[in-house]
Parts: sequence; C-alpha cells; structure tokens
Amino acid sequence: MAHHQTKRRATVLPVLAGALIASTAHAETYYVESGGSDGATGLTGAPWGTLQHAADQVVAGDTVMVAAGTYVGFALTTGGTDGSPITFQAESGVTIDTDNASTPDGINVEGADYVVIEGFHVVGVTRAGIRCALSNFVTIRGNTAENNGVWGIFSGFCDDILVEENDCSGSVDEHGVYVSNSADRPTVRNNVLWNNNANGLHMNGDINMGGDGVIEAALVEGNIIFGNGNAGGSAINCDGCQNGVIQNNLIFDTHASGISLYAIDAAEGSQNNLVVNNTVIVAADGRWCLNIQDGSTNNTAYNNILLNLHSTHGSLDISPDSLSGFVSDHNVVMDRFTTDGASTVLTLAEWTGATGQGVASVVAASAALFVDADNDDYHLQENAPAADVGTPTSAPPADLDGNARPYGPGYDIGAYEWCGDDCEPASSSSSTSTSSTSSGTGGSGGQGTGGAGGTTSSSGAALDDADDDSGCGCMVPGERRAAGPIVFGLLLMGALGLRARRRTGGSRRPR
Repeated sequence: MAHHQTKRRATVLPVLAGALIASTAHAETYYVESGGSDGATGLTGAPWGTLQHAADQVVAGDTVMVAAGTYVGFALTTGGTDGSPITFQAESGVTIDTDNASTPDGINVEGADYVVIEGFHVVGVTRAGIRCALSNFVTIRGNTAENNGVWGIFSGFCDDILVEENDCSGSVDEHGVYVSNSADRPTVRNNVLWNNNANGLHMNGDINMGGDGVIEAALVEGNIIFGNGNAGGSAINCDGCQNGVIQNNLIFDTHASGISLYAIDAAEGSQNNLVVNNTVIVAADGRWCLNIQDGSTNNTAYNNILLNLHSTHGSLDISPDSLSGFVSDHNVVMDRFTTDGASTVLTLAEWTGATGQGVASVVAASAALFVDADNDDYHLQENAPAADVGTPTSAPPADLDGNARPYGPGYDIGAYEWCGDDCEPASSSSSTSTSSTSSGTGGSGGQGTGGAGGTTSSSGAALDDADDDSGCGCMVPGERRAAGPIVFGLLLMGALGLRARRRTGGSRRPR
C-alpha cells in the first residue's frame, strides 16, 4: 500500500554545554512521472505525478528526477544548503508548457538558496520560463526556454547565481536572460541566446528597487548571442555593472548594440569592467559594437573584433564622461569611432590621435578575418589580420571552443584562437576565466529595454504599469525575507551550519 511521503525535518538534539549539536536528515532521490500519483511515496517504482507536489516535499540534499512528459510548472520555496542542494533534474523530453500555480512563470524559485534546476524545456508560459528571486547560490543549467511571454530566464536579488549551458530563444516581449537588481557575482556562461525581442542578456542594478543599485563582479563568458534586439537593447546589456569580466562571447546579427555599459536605473555607471576576446558583428540595422555611456569610467577593451554592417555606425560609441580611465587596444575594428553620439565619426587614426588609445589596433574587413561569415562561421582564417597580434594581458587561457591560448607566437584577437588541425584543449587545471568570480553551486545606444514587464508581485498581479526600464518581476515591495531561525550562541550557529545573510543598501524592494 502506498504511503504519503511527509516532509522530513532536521532534528536538533540538546546536549551538555560545550558539546556539538547535530542535525540529521537523509537525502533522498524522488521521481516524478506523467501518470504517477502524488499519493505514492515518490521513490523508485512509485513516482509522484506532479512537479509541484515534489517541490512541496523536498528538503536539503534531495534530488527529483523527472521522466519525459509534459507538465504544469512548479514553485519552489524550500532551499538546500552548501554541499546539499535541492536538485530538480529533467530527463530528455521533459516539457513545461503551463504556468505554475503561484506565479505566471514555468519554474519559480523564490526564497530558496542552493538549488539546481537542470534539463527542462519550458515553452510558451506567460512571463519567465525559469524565474529565480531572493535566492542565492542557485544553478540554472542545460535548460531550453522557448517562446515565453517576457523572459527566458530571470533572476532578481540572487547573489552567486550560475546560468550556464541554456538555450533561450523567442522571448516575446523582452530578453533571453535577465539578471536584475543588486545581485553580486552572477555567472552567465556557455549559453545560446537568440531571436529574443530585446536583449540577449540584460543585467540591471536598479537602485529604485533597493539594495546598492549595482551588479558587482559579473562573469559573462562563452555565450553565443545572435538575432536579438528588434525592440532595441543589446546582445549584452549592462546597466550598472561594475568590476566584471565579459570575455569569449560571439555576438552576430544583433539588431541594436553589441555590448553596452551604461546607467539608467542603476546607482552608478558600469565601471571597471574588462571586455576581452569577444567577436561582435552588428547587423545592418543595428547600432554600435561597443557602447559606453553615462559616466561608465575605467573600463578596458582588449583583443575584441568589433565590426558593423550598418552604413554609418561603427566600432565604438563612448560618451565624454566615460572616457576617464578607458583603455582600449589590440582590437580589430573599422574606421568609425564616436564620442558625441555619431554627430562626429572618427577614423582609427583620428581616434588614436585624440585619445592615445588603439595604437596596436588594426582595421580589417570580415572577408579577411572569418572562415565563412555568410554562413555564420566566425572562426578565424589562417593568417587572418587578427592572428597573433593580441595582447596576453588579461586574455583568457582558452577560447570559445575551449582550445588553449595562445597557439603560435601570440594571442589571437576575437573569441576564437586559430589552431588549424593542431588544436589542444586548455589544461583542466586552468580556468577559461580571468576572474575569481564565484560560480555558485557548481534608451540611446544599447539601453532602454529593461522592461516594465517586471512590475508585478510574486503572484503576478500588477503593481505599477509605468513604462520604465527596471522590470524585476520579484516579490511584493517590502523587506527581504528573514535571514533564518534565531540562533542562540556561536556554538549553536556553527553546529547547525547556518550563515548570516548580507544586507546591502538598506531595505530591498524586489517586484
């Protein structure tokens, strides 16, 4: 006879003073299958029937394996712990095509740290395919988010989130991936973001929602981003991102800007970022390859290919108040730069003469650089003008394909290192990253498309229909949830493995 599975709780055993206090819980693997029963145990041979029932039962360390089939979405509000995450793992052929019962999203993770969401295909839901809010150390990996109403993947106030190896396309209103609010150390890597209405990736500090209004130490690497921007925006859009790294990304057929560093909603400009070894090809109806505005100072651009198919736009549009501390060299560019919104367009020589930047940069055309740009193959030709002329300074040790840099006498410019038939993978001991960014558990120019679609509570009810550029999609305004149970004494805190949550910038008001 099947038994109802009840939620297991850690037991804290009182002991004599000075002794450790232990918590006990046994991690389980549960199963969900179309045609299963929520009255079953959820164990092998007795699968549950709905994802929401599984989400209501799991505790730290549990894994939920989901068999092929079509499901209603789920909302998860229980988190794991460091070393014992809660994991929802979809087998091939799992589709979510209906909003969960709590929010207008397919999957909603809210107030739940240390969670892994992997392998789901979420299609045609009202808002986000996968939404994560007020949750730290969450991994969203290997999912497909397709033709969803607003975003493919969304996060709000999520520190140390890892978004990797996802395919996000066809977002009807806005972006493929949206990292919002004062979130620190997000990692967005190895995703394919394509044919979304606005940005491929949008990151927005948004001081109006609380926190410090800055996204700190983002790592954006290894993404292939194309066909975005019909509604404006950028392939990679950064509103108030600081001390981050953007590297090894391939951007093409972008109908707005390529990479934008600016501030509209954020507390400050996008400052102190490294943009290195990216390949950016802007479409004939696009804006500028690299767009830096609004006091976004002290940024560095090395080893990038910045080409533009537009008849008058070009490689770099930077505002006068963003020039301080800007360093740019060893890039492959075209003869179009501007510091006044394209009222005046400078050649590379004029740009270098005016700023001292770009002494080692070169002008080259697509036909001389790429294997087959007409068919979207942006690997370098042998002896391309980008070969061996990059700088080793801050260059990632592997290229977009994972091949070791450098091959030959010098580093190549762009996302790909030419290595012919002699390519070698980068050493397993070396990261593709030049940053120490944590990976968690595991307008004008390009701005102006943050999206008012996020002005909703966690239930999806409209709070403010103003057409602004913030768009969070988080909780009803108010303070962030409590840090955890009250713990008396440092010994008890250590024994239970609890960690204090950091608050920044006062009360935070996620939508």
